[in-house]
Amino acid sequence: MKVNENKLKDLMKNKFIKAGLSEEHSEKAAEILTWADARGIHSHGAVRVEYYSERIAKGGINTNPNFRFEKTGPSSGVYYGDNGNGFVAASNAMDEAIKMAKESGIAVVGIKNISHSGSLGYYVEKAAMNDLVAISVCQSDPMVVPYGGSEPYYGTNPIAFSVPTSDERRVVFDMATTVQAWGKVLHARSKKEPIPDTWAVDEKGNPTTDPSKVNALVPISGPKGYGLMMMVDILSGVMLGLPFGKHVSSMYEDLSKGRDLGQLHIVIDPSRFVDIDIFKRNMSTVLNELSESKPAPGVDKVYYPGELGLLRKKKYEDAGGIEIVDDIYEYLISDDIHYDRYDHKNKFAE
Repeated sequence: MKVNENKLKDLMKNKFIKAGLSEEHSEKAAEILTWADARGIHSHGAVRVEYYSERIAKGGINTNPNFRFEKTGPSSGVYYGDNGNGFVAASNAMDEAIKMAKESGIAVVGIKNISHSGSLGYYVEKAAMNDLVAISVCQSDPMVVPYGGSEPYYGTNPIAFSVPTSDERRVVFDMATTVQAWGKVLHARSKKEPIPDTWAVDEKGNPTTDPSKVNALVPISGPKGYGLMMMVDILSGVMLGLPFGKHVSSMYEDLSKGRDLGQLHIVIDPSRFVDIDIFKRNMSTVLNELSESKPAPGVDKVYYPGELGLLRKKKYEDAGGIEIVDDIYEYLISDDIHYDRYDHKNKFAE
């Protein structure tokens, strides 16, 4: 089913409002989910709406949070989310980080006690739109076996960064520290499609192509991905005094409770190190040279991080809308808030 961006955003916004979220918070959540779907990141788009709506309706997301920001130094601060909407808290915290980085050259802002905040690429791109460089990391619930282990300990623990250029392009890199994000498995499950055997393992620790038999994901590049996901958990969990590792709350175990998740934004003003016009011009040169570099056999060209997402966005616009799974679209246009599909399920919503 093809749905244009504005309609998709309105459908998601209205569903959140029906679930009990304020119009302002529903607007921001729908904006970020649409941002993801429009770039082909369907694992962090409309596929998540029913889950969020169920958690909102059951009280697991505070619909009237006491958001507050506390500066802890010239370049540091903590944004307290009060288990409110993670999209709004993470976006507000990035606004504070941008302001602080403009003033002092760098900002490190921890975000405490929030719900799931979706695709990190959205937040770091906000900084790049303000001529800043940004990194963001966040923890997630345990569903990944550590390298050499046989039971889950860490989450998919994503990392994102963004950089401005002298033109309309922006580098936006966003990755899970697993071979693939759980949302991609969820998307494959919704489409009833198999997954590559390099993404996950079953309950016996063997590779599986069946998304319904996934027992744990695996780190990207073995010990390297394992080290990165540990770093993310330290920065967004341990360092913020929040639950960490296997103690991070489950996404599905009890939707009536807040998740107390952590996230960390690092924002840098490159003009403190080099003339900003030179920096941005050199970044444009980097992207031009990458685009002009010789591709490997079977590859059409070398793309910069974030470029494929923009190409998908343009493709959807030309085609008359974003491709949404029919079952998800039917849910979005229905009068139902949710179907009790997620509460008290295991880490894989089963």
